[in-house]
Amino acid sequence: MLCGQDFVGRLHWTDRHVTDRALAAGPASDPGEHQRDRRRDRAHRVALLNGVLPHYGLKVEDWSGSKYLLRDRKGRSELVQDLGALWPAAQRLSGRVPDPLDAALLESLKEGG
Repeated sequence: MLCGQDFVGRLHWTDRHVTDRALAAGPASDPGEHQRDRRRDRAHRVALLNGVLPHYGLKVEDWSGSKYLLRDRKGRSELVQDLGALWPAAQRLSGRVPDPLDAALLESLKEGG
């Protein structure tokens, strides 16, 4: 990145289905609808992530609809491009490898749901 601008646009697979759906709709489709779908999907992913990340002392926010801002309880933060980059950043900030099969995590998710 140079001055916050990405020279190579990358579309992470988690965003691909919304873009594919918009392209399949054709040129007469409403571009505003595509953006609403994309924002809604990102908000849903953030909500799901914030169900898991507090177990590691972390929280994530959508940053301008293009990146994710990951924060820890000490005030440290990382701006990540996509969900693929989020997990390594979570490991750096928490000092722990996020494990989806961690018994304590699964128990906390069961209690919260």
